[in-house]
Amino acid sequence: MASPSPTAPAEAVIAEQERIFLARQPRSTELIALASEHLAGGATSNWQIAEPQAVWMSHGAGSKVYDVDGNEYVDMHGGYGASIAGHAHPAIVAAVSDRVRRGTHFAQPTEDAIWTAGELARRFDLPQWRFANSGTEATMDAVHLARALTGRDLIIKVEGCYHGHHDSVQVSVLPEADEVGPRDDPTPVPGNTGIPSVIRDLVIIVPFNDPEAVARVLARHRGEVAGMILEPVMMNAGIIPPDDGYLAALREMLHAEGALLIYDEVKTGFTTGPGGITARTGVVPDMVCLAKALGGGISVAAIGGTREVMSAIADGRYEQVGTFNGNPLAMAATRATLSEVLTDENYAHMDALSARLRGALDAVIAEHRLGWHVVTVGAKGCVTFRRDRVREFRDFLEIDPQLGHLHWLMQHNGGVFLPPWGKVEQWLLSVQHDSDDVDRFATNFARFATAVTP
Repeated sequence: MASPSPTAPAEAVIAEQERIFLARQPRSTELIALASEHLAGGATSNWQIAEPQAVWMSHGAGSKVYDVDGNEYVDMHGGYGASIAGHAHPAIVAAVSDRVRRGTHFAQPTEDAIWTAGELARRFDLPQWRFANSGTEATMDAVHLARALTGRDLIIKVEGCYHGHHDSVQVSVLPEADEVGPRDDPTPVPGNTGIPSVIRDLVIIVPFNDPEAVARVLARHRGEVAGMILEPVMMNAGIIPPDDGYLAALREMLHAEGALLIYDEVKTGFTTGPGGITARTGVVPDMVCLAKALGGGISVAAIGGTREVMSAIADGRYEQVGTFNGNPLAMAATRATLSEVLTDENYAHMDALSARLRGALDAVIAEHRLGWHVVTVGAKGCVTFRRDRVREFRDFLEIDPQLGHLHWLMQHNGGVFLPPWGKVEQWLLSVQHDSDDVDRFATNFARFATAVTP
């Protein structure tokens, strides 16, 4: 007997879940109307604007967040990957409270920066570090460094990767299927308005998990490529792991051509393990960019590199600057996060929760005979609404976005807060989650599976 195939969610099912969503949040509706007068778009970032409306938050505690209407949610949104400590973690509260009383900004270094840089060097096997304030700043510095060190202009970028919103990487971030062009010569699609065509001309797009495509680019542009930037596990299209040997092959061929390898571990750093994908694979890049989970909820970023790379900063060939770089409040929070939150014991706890959740979701998928699969790496995970493995962004484009949207709505209405971009984003576990939290997610997922099974 053939297995039933999941159907695209009926518009009526989505409409009913959106009605429930809005009925739960009248105060958010009011605040959006008030905010629209002076806040562009009625929110503080375009990524906070989702259908049917943005959710305005009140506070968080432990593994939970609470909206302005008093609704409680298990927080598996995690601030797009920043909240691996959960909310109001005692170690971070203590560190930040102490630092606030002693001054929050000097534009001069404090001792916590020395300890933090040393700990990052230990975890990522890269000896030299600098700090910044966001993932965008870290990847911007990395691209600048690659160009400064090599004297070359071209950057190789993976189709579907997001590396922040500076010009050099705002190319082919989430292009539509009718924009991408041929696979063996992808079209560099602007990732936002306001990106000059001359900038796009400096970015060469390749598919993920295709070292041969990179080899062709290097051969075609011999002596012109400064480096390649990529997420070592793609996390702008659900979760797409690298094939065995892919990262090592990239490093070898780039170095053979005098180009540099840059990892964007803004999302994967710390959420996938103590030293991110760099430590998990043992393939150490020339530079790694960190942010999000690094500060336990406080805005901070870091860029690490080999001594050769970072010597350009040390001797002034490249000026890595920023008024708030190494801000003492951020350094205090980061030190507490690395020393007291992201411990071996807490990683074991999150691994156990991840295994529990994955087992429950796999059981639901098998029960309903759905052609989906679960992808997890460390504290991150997602459901891929597709039978075959996703190896690159073009596979991801084949997934029905309505499934992701309905899943998000049903999780939200069932008390689990997820990122609002459906199939694009991932869940995040924190050190403060427990088995009841993941079981709530699994219960909601079972309801969702029933709703889409014919």
